[in-house]
Parts: sequence; C-alpha cells; structure tokens
Amino acid sequence: MEKIYEQALLYDFYGELLTEHQRQVYEEAVYNDMSLGEIAQEEGISRQGVHDLIRRCDKILMEYEARLHLVERFTKAKEKIREIERLTCQMPEDQNSVYLAQIRQLAEELKDIL
Repeated sequence: MEKIYEQALLYDFYGELLTEHQRQVYEEAVYNDMSLGEIAQEEGISRQGVHDLIRRCDKILMEYEARLHLVERFTKAKEKIREIERLTCQMPEDQNSVYLAQIRQLAEELKDIL
C-alpha cells in the first residue's frame, strides 16, 4: 500500500511532465488498478512493454523528486500543520503565551519549507 501511495503522490506532483502515453498507462496501473495484461490489450502493446513503461515512469518521477523535493516539502508541511492543530486543540487558557510562541515557531518553519 505504501508504494501505491508514494506513486500516486509523485504522479500528482510531476505527472504532467510525462508524455500523454506515459500518463495514460501509468494512471491505468496506479489509479485504476488494471493488470499489465489489461493495459497491454487496451494499448496494443506487450505486457513486458507495459511493465517497462511503468518502471520507467517510476524512475522519471523519482528523478524529478530528487531534484525538486516538492513531495518532501509537502509532507513536511503537512506534519507541521498537524503539530499546529495538536497544539491549538490542547491550548489551556492560562498558558496561551507558551503555546502561541510554539505556534509562531511552527509557522516560521512552515514558511521555510514552502
């Protein structure tokens, strides 16, 4: 499940940089959970060709991430937001200033990430 999530996330960020054919095959495999045989039949290519194309797309998407780090930044931002939510949900009335300082620090860290 983790690999599919990673593939989907990478595709969401960098999918538009693939060719139309690559996008179509990759979407069928990752999002529509079609088998290699089903995709091969639909696309008029061999199962091996589909397999190679999916692996090549995975490699391309990972190379974009290695250079641009957009998914990494997005993931870090989501973690910081969860921390902000956690802090604000447990903020007692008498300790507002302590929690607000922590929230401000997290906000600054978010700015650096994004």
